[in-house]
Amino acid sequence: MPTPITPHAWFRDREGMGLWEGRGKVVATGVGFSPTARRWDEKPETSMGAFTIDAIRKAIADAGVSPDQVDGLVLTPESTTGVTNDPNTPPPEGWDKMFKMASFPQAGITRGDIDWILANMPELTNVKFAMNGMGCMSVSFVTAAEAVARGLTNTCLVVRGWHNLAGRYYVGQGAAALDTASGPGKFGGLWGLPACAGTAMVFEEYCQKYGKNHDMMANFVVQQRANGLKNPNGFYTQYRPEMLTVEDYLSGRWIAKPASIYDNDLPIMAALAVVYTTPERAKDHKQKPIYILGHAQTRGEAQGVIPNLERWERASDRLGRILYESSGVGPDDLDFENMYDGFTLFHQFHLEGLRFASRGEKKGYALDLYQTDISPEGPNPVSPSGGNSGNGRTRYWLHADSILQLQGRAWAQVPGAQIGVSGAHMPGNTDALIWSANPPV
Repeated sequence: MPTPITPHAWFRDREGMGLWEGRGKVVATGVGFSPTARRWDEKPETSMGAFTIDAIRKAIADAGVSPDQVDGLVLTPESTTGVTNDPNTPPPEGWDKMFKMASFPQAGITRGDIDWILANMPELTNVKFAMNGMGCMSVSFVTAAEAVARGLTNTCLVVRGWHNLAGRYYVGQGAAALDTASGPGKFGGLWGLPACAGTAMVFEEYCQKYGKNHDMMANFVVQQRANGLKNPNGFYTQYRPEMLTVEDYLSGRWIAKPASIYDNDLPIMAALAVVYTTPERAKDHKQKPIYILGHAQTRGEAQGVIPNLERWERASDRLGRILYESSGVGPDDLDFENMYDGFTLFHQFHLEGLRFASRGEKKGYALDLYQTDISPEGPNPVSPSGGNSGNGRTRYWLHADSILQLQGRAWAQVPGAQIGVSGAHMPGNTDALIWSANPPV
């Protein structure tokens, strides 16, 4: 049978739902990172599946539990957003000697698959709950939180792996792969727009409306790299440890003006696993339990064929309202924000929707905030994880860092952090969570 996906009723996607029923009933403890690579070298031992297994084993060890205590597994099966191959492409030589096959021939190579994981991790003997959180690991984080809160699993792994094959990014799939321009993709694909083009257009609207400019993004992007270079698991730390400067950013070549090369994240290979459990069971875990106070979702309302400023701002504002209603906290309670930055030029929409460090301002203040001290040690800790921009494309650095921040073991620590927020991915298409170092009162 196909692995079930998250029921729509589990998402908090409208206002007026009140406090989340699972508030304070779910915690995260163990975190496991795989190795990181730029592209796959087509060896079984460096595949996305191998990385995923490695991350799972590290998360279990980090939590200090035995594998047979794990009774739930939530996975995001999609494992790239740019380069893939024919699903019938045979595995590389030696694959069948290292791994057992699943029904989908590319399982462990270009797609995450719970059946494949269970077949290749014999130590996971008691998994009774399995579900796919489709599209983004943020969905899996929310799915697992609901599953634990609803009593469907007691110790649950949340997992995502990313693959990156050799080849031109975004050329072999979607509208770009068709012989003729058809469907919604024809409105952008026909003109050869890169992935960041929609964000660039909305950012230009933002700048014109609020009197800002692209140069004002420099401090944010440079700080992202500085934060990321403190992460031993990040791509740049391991392979390109040179620091990005303001001058580098300002002279970066345009991809879709006003989006430069440094406003786009770098596709990589990596995997993450996190252990969720109940507060009662967490007493026996090795790491400090971090409580989930609430979650929220927006979907589709701000995208359209080509996004625009009004829709993105409306969607971001709505996400903030649902999230605060769900968790019972407000913007003044946040010690840091770790929202998505896959295209750096939309990070401020998340930030302003949450009203983070707004000082009473509602819109157009984020780029001015970037000119202040936004370092983890400063008064306005913006994206201390370094995000995709500072670590490479995964969409999960932000969630992992939020847990580690509140456990006091982050790579770029915010002193005394007690409450934070993380979410991904684009404005209007986001799942976000509020995390706390302490149970709700």
